Order: sequence, then structure tokens, then C-alpha cells
Amino acid sequence: MKRFAKTALPVLLVSAMITACGGIGGGDDPAAYPERPIDYVLAFDAGGESDITARLQQAPLQEALGTEVSISYQPGAGGALAWSELTRTEPDGYTIMGHNLPHIILQPMMREDAGYETEELKQVYIFQSTPNILAVPADSEYQTLDDFIAAAKANPGAISVGGSGDFSANHIGTLLLNDEAGIETTYTPFSGTGAAVPALLGGHVDALMTYTPMIGQLGDQIRVLGIATEAPMEGLENHPTFTQQGIDLVEGAYRGVAVPPETPDAIVDKLAATFAEINKDPELIAQFKEQLFVLENMGPAEATTFTQERKAVYQGLFERLGML
Repeated sequence: MKRFAKTALPVLLVSAMITACGGIGGGDDPAAYPERPIDYVLAFDAGGESDITARLQQAPLQEALGTEVSISYQPGAGGALAWSELTRTEPDGYTIMGHNLPHIILQPMMREDAGYETEELKQVYIFQSTPNILAVPADSEYQTLDDFIAAAKANPGAISVGGSGDFSANHIGTLLLNDEAGIETTYTPFSGTGAAVPALLGGHVDALMTYTPMIGQLGDQIRVLGIATEAPMEGLENHPTFTQQGIDLVEGAYRGVAVPPETPDAIVDKLAATFAEINKDPELIAQFKEQLFVLENMGPAEATTFTQERKAVYQGLFERLGML
């Protein structure tokens, strides 16, 4: 009896502790979420469009959620390092991660070592995009998109187009332009926009597939041959879209947040409603406009559907190009 009593007491104590904590692995109640600080993780270095967006969101997120929201960085492998880690993160809502399209589609599709599948990332919201632009130096011989296309047709592969990363929005934008215009250009990947811009201005590449914020940052140093939007963006009406010039190209980087795959729907819905709420904030809207960001509003279901639609487009493109 003494031996039994000696071992039973710790078991009872452990049982009581587990009950008090709500079970092994934590005791957070999804209905009471959030009850402690949230870590907003970005898959890239500080300073890029994802970071700028998160910094603009930080204060309104904290106010809406009633808790501290810290921003941290986990760069590596074009974002794949962080996104693969997210699939193994505790699904409690206290780690949310910025995600980018088309990156989370193209990496698992084209790289065996991506470490995750697109569908493993549980999407919460897509709140912003930056359309692609095709830019050349201000003194370039290419005055128009027609000039650029004619030169590319005359000398297949001779024109180099720089961009940020492999299998990124800039890369896929270049491939889609080649496909739509019936041309062949040579895509040159750089580690990021910060490295790609000097390459363009220094004459190391002929053109750059980059994002709309570069129009405001580079000003009269570049000439924009096309913007990959359906209709002209407000404030950029003087720059032609590809569609206005007969090229069906609408593409760019879409940014949002995702959580681990087993995160409770109640937490996902709370986060989605919060991002929807702050996307209505007049100050945030003005800041997005100043950065030449496009405001997007896609909740969990819409974001997931949009991702699958874009996946089908990219898969068809790669099949046509013989890359799959």
C-alpha cells in the first residue's frame, strides 16, 4: 500500500496540472483568443514590401486584437525556410506568418526541396498586392512596349530581363510576357529588388520586371513600358498597362498571412475579421496608396480559391514551356 501511495501522488498532481492547463500542449481557448502576444513572422529580410506592409499594420492590429503584435524575420530559400517551418509550428494562433503568391505556389511546384506543399499553409487573408511592371532605363532605346517586343522577336534571347528571385512574381511575369507576346527573353534573377535595380541602372540588364513601388522610388530614372493590371492604377494613369497594349498580362505579388494547418477555424475567422477591419482604416488605405500598393480583401475561402486558380494558370504555362 505504501509503494502504491508513493507513486499515485505524483500522478494525481500531474493530472491536476494538465487539467488546470487545459491539456498537454497548452490551454489556450480559441473563443478567448488572443490571450497573449502574437508573433507576426516574415519570410524575408527587413526593408522589403512585406516588411513595410507589416509595419503599417502593426499598430492597428494591436489595437484591434488587444494584445502586443511583434514582427520577426526568418529569411532563407526565397521564403521556403519559413513556410516549411510554419507547417510544424504549434497551431494556436500565436504565430502568424506573412505569405506571398506566387511564391507559395511555384516553390512546391518547381522545387523538390521546398519543404512544404501549398495546401499545407492555412490561409487567413490576402490584403495587399504589388503589380509587376516592365521598366527600362530612361535612356533606353526601347521607347514603347512595341519596340521592346519587336527587338526581342528580331533577336531571340538577346534581351535580358532582371528580377527578384527565381520562381517569383517577377520571374513568372517575365515568362508570361514571353508566352503572351510570342518572344524569348533571358531572365536574370537577383537576390532582391535592392540588387536588381543597380543592375538595371548600371546597364547590366536591359530591362527589369519589378513592382509598382519602384515607379515612385526611381522616378525619372526609368521608363515604364507596361503595368500588369487590368485597368490603370489611380495616380499611374500616364503609364500604360499591358492590356491597353494588347498583351493579356495581369500579374504581381499578392501578400497575406497564413497559419499552421491545424489552427482552429475560430482563430482563423477572428484573424481574418481583424485584417478585414484594419483594411478599412482610412490612414492605412492612404499609406498603401502612397506606397503604390493595391488594397486586396480576400478572406480564407476566397484566398484559397484564388490560390488554386493561379496554380492552374502557372501549371498550364509550365506545361506549354516544357518545364514540367
